[in-house]
Amino acid sequence: MKNRAAAKARSTVRSTEEAVEQLDHALRGVGIVLPSLRVDPVTGASELPFPLVELGCCNLQVAANLAAVLRKAAET
Repeated sequence: MKNRAAAKARSTVRSTEEAVEQLDHALRGVGIVLPSLRVDPVTGASELPFPLVELGCCNLQVAANLAAVLRKAAET
């Protein structure tokens, strides 16, 4: 039973890591780099079914650029 839970946890973390990679790629595609973007280490190491994604910190310019990209996307 523990092996099954461990395998499921590894599978979830892998898909969470893939989601982080996809988000990073998409953000970079519109010129946004979040240097602290990662899987949250606490929830990623726990048995929770859905680890959290930590967006991390960014400087003021990156925050302004992200807001502009989101506003533009909302218009379409």
